Amino acid sequence: MKNSKGLGWIAALIICFMMATTTAWSSDLKEIKERGELRHLGIRYANFVTGAGDGFDVELVQGFAKYIDVKYTLVYSDFYNVIRDLLGKDVIRKGGDVSLEGNYPVKGDIIATGFTVLPWREAVLLYSHPTFPSQVLLLTRADSTFTPIKGSKDLIQDIKETKSMIGKNSLLVMERTCLDPNNYGLKDTGIDLRAYTKNTNLNEMVPALLNKEAEMTLLDVPDVILDLKKWAGQIKVIGPISQQQELAAAFPKDAPELRNAFNAYLEKIKADGSYDKLVDKYYPGIRRYFPDFFAKKS
Repeated sequence: MKNSKGLGWIAALIICFMMATTTAWSSDLKEIKERGELRHLGIRYANFVTGAGDGFDVELVQGFAKYIDVKYTLVYSDFYNVIRDLLGKDVIRKGGDVSLEGNYPVKGDIIATGFTVLPWREAVLLYSHPTFPSQVLLLTRADSTFTPIKGSKDLIQDIKETKSMIGKNSLLVMERTCLDPNNYGLKDTGIDLRAYTKNTNLNEMVPALLNKEAEMTLLDVPDVILDLKKWAGQIKVIGPISQQQELAAAFPKDAPELRNAFNAYLEKIKADGSYDKLVDKYYPGIRRYFPDFFAKKS
């Protein structure tokens, strides 16, 4: 009996230790400086994180790690699990309600990966100042019968016209990302929504479209710019699905000082020209799509 009780006591300690290590690594600026390492959660996507050890957000966060004088470590994730990897909790969306459930290993301190600011994400995350602009567009194959809208000075009307072009046709989407149909009022409207689930990489949306897995797909501007070059002559843009969006770095709610330090760093590199060099390196030509955003220096 003594041995049995002893084993039970040891098992309880082990369980407590495992639970503690699951959540204890969620850290603010002070703890990260003491640890001496900043863990960057990145997703291979559209030149923000290339998968080759570089990218717009990789260099951005590398500079931030140097700014706060700690080691930089890149931790790869995906759009379905990246918030879980940051918070140690899974995000559950039910209608307009957002909650956190479960206990998982915390793998990183900051998300920076072309990460769109969305209301449901803001409910559980702290965002930095905007790091990049974006917008979600509707695409189809170049040989399809769909014709791009003419466009006007009225973006709301252009979005309405673009949505009407979908009709009841098939549309490739990816839930829990910026391409989630729930974000744009596309669900329960008669559209043949086809969730792409083969993997969680937005870079696969155009290849899936060309493979005729759907008639149309959603994609955001940074990715569209790269794909129009990569798949030249094979795809075309129909029109906008969203208004202009903002991308930003994301932090746990209990890491305000880390977020504030990042904002200070972002302001510094915008002032000294380092930010502009990154933009031109990874997204040449992007400025003509969002001139107002890049005219701002803070």
